[in-house]
Amino acid sequence: MSGTAFDLAYDELRSLWPDGTEERDISTPYGRTRVHVYGPADGPSLVLLHGGSATGLVWFANAPALGRRHRIHAVDLLGDAGRTDRSDGRPLKTADDLTAWLDALLDGLGLSRTHLCGHSYGAWLAVRYALHAPERVDRLALIDPTQVFAGFRPGYLLRALPHLLRPSCARASAFLAWETAGTRPNETWQRLYALAATAPGRKLIAGRRPRVADLRTPVLVLLAEDSRAHHSGKVADRARQSLFQGTVVVLPGATHHSLPLTAPQQLNEHLATFLG
Repeated sequence: MSGTAFDLAYDELRSLWPDGTEERDISTPYGRTRVHVYGPADGPSLVLLHGGSATGLVWFANAPALGRRHRIHAVDLLGDAGRTDRSDGRPLKTADDLTAWLDALLDGLGLSRTHLCGHSYGAWLAVRYALHAPERVDRLALIDPTQVFAGFRPGYLLRALPHLLRPSCARASAFLAWETAGTRPNETWQRLYALAATAPGRKLIAGRRPRVADLRTPVLVLLAEDSRAHHSGKVADRARQSLFQGTVVVLPGATHHSLPLTAPQQLNEHLATFLG
């Protein structure tokens, strides 16, 4: 996508990451995966999985704080917009392909174990992976997870439907503006999110809700108080009831798509405390 509007926005957002950030392209059977790496080389690893259309660059406001102690690996998800290239890899068909891809990605990064953190769709994938390979996940952090503890609100799906059925930058921008009203996310990231809607070859794999009661790793759930994707209070109750080792926090004033980049200090503090 070199030279496209998406590429220009991607590079502009990349410039907001701290000095010393490395770009790595990791070979997997599903293609080459772009990973943004920051933090001390000998620090405990933290793999970050973004929400749909957000790209791994969305963590730019979190990287400086989390990277003081941890070696951050922010991934451009397989099947989504970004610089992960699956053109010469195996076809992406099922949720099992995603967990197999993450196995290969962690191998390529040299990570036998890691902390794992995901937002939205990335949180759903993080839970699936922690259930698939619990021996590789030390701690699991979920930021406003979708399709994990509850389904989507009908009103959210109705708003999302036009830009899902007939994707365009304008529809994606309007949907994002509705969901993030009052939070003012970074303008470059908003532009990148909208452009991602029409990225060629984009293919997000959906799946059933994972069995969170089977998780035995410590879990932190950070919920957006004003999320329009689901009812944060109900999700909080279900998370507390179903998790074996769970901590649940509701972040005031946050919406689903404004995380993790708006008001990052509170989110970063909760993550840093949980990860120890």
